Amino acid sequence: MSNFTLHELQCFNAVVLDGGFQAAAERLHRSHPSVFAAVAKLERQLGLDLLDRSGYRVQLTEAGHAFHRKVRFLLHEAEELQTYAAQLAMGEEAELRVVLGDLCPLPPVLEMLSRFFAQCPQTRLHLQFETVTGPWERLLEDEADLIVHRVPKSDVRMEWIDLGRVALVPVVAPGFLPFPPDTDITPQRMQAFTQCVVRDSARHPSEQGHFLVEGAPRSSVPDHLMKKELILHGMAWGHVPRFMIETELRDGSLLSIAGRHFPGVVEELSAARRRDRPHGPVADQLWDFLARHAPVLRPTLGRVPKAKKAPEHHR
Repeated sequence: MSNFTLHELQCFNAVVLDGGFQAAAERLHRSHPSVFAAVAKLERQLGLDLLDRSGYRVQLTEAGHAFHRKVRFLLHEAEELQTYAAQLAMGEEAELRVVLGDLCPLPPVLEMLSRFFAQCPQTRLHLQFETVTGPWERLLEDEADLIVHRVPKSDVRMEWIDLGRVALVPVVAPGFLPFPPDTDITPQRMQAFTQCVVRDSARHPSEQGHFLVEGAPRSSVPDHLMKKELILHGMAWGHVPRFMIETELRDGSLLSIAGRHFPGVVEELSAARRRDRPHGPVADQLWDFLARHAPVLRPTLGRVPKAKKAPEHHR
């Protein structure tokens, strides 16, 4: 079995990159004989000729080419491991895992995250997007350090910072309903029409679906953007975050049907993390940064616009 060292692989890589032993020795701040000996030992242990030394400039053999591809990958991993160890020694996390939920307005939240991580270039942001109860599951199964979503505030394992309110508005496209989209529409009248819902990305969903009309045909989509498109094209109706449809509500390409029976809902958007887990210094800095900049949403985004009352002759 070959027991080659990281040093031997670094010498081999330097010879390949610089085209010779002298240049490789200078790159590595080693002597020419020590680099030559390291590569020769590597070849002996592998039982392979990695380099063709017959020409003026050292060339890779066919086996050398194949081996070097793996070596480059391994040396890159070794560098990352050294960086990670150095960050641990300094007390900084190498990575923070943030999950954004489907109720998260991306422009203001991404702008905040971008500003924060620009100040922490040594810590990489690992960003994921999840829906419905998916963000909670990722947090509670230790697959996320922080989530931005609605939060089950009765769960004592979580602490949170409120970032603002998001209204979910029940909407239809003009002409979708054969009757006026007014404030008195009942669930029974909506039973005949396809309702669009966002699929839960949790592996083990912990909630029943929200706002569902029993017995109505249903279409499911991965996110609110696709839901909005289906509704705009008159293929379904559903609840959509107000921040996504303000323009459409203004220009009339989407109509609110919010009223007595479909009041819409206002959710608190929060940043949340585990209360029962230790947090590194960068995670704590991010938490403080979010607390200083909360709330991040305009108050109007937390109001459900009501449907217009139908004229008397429609009744």
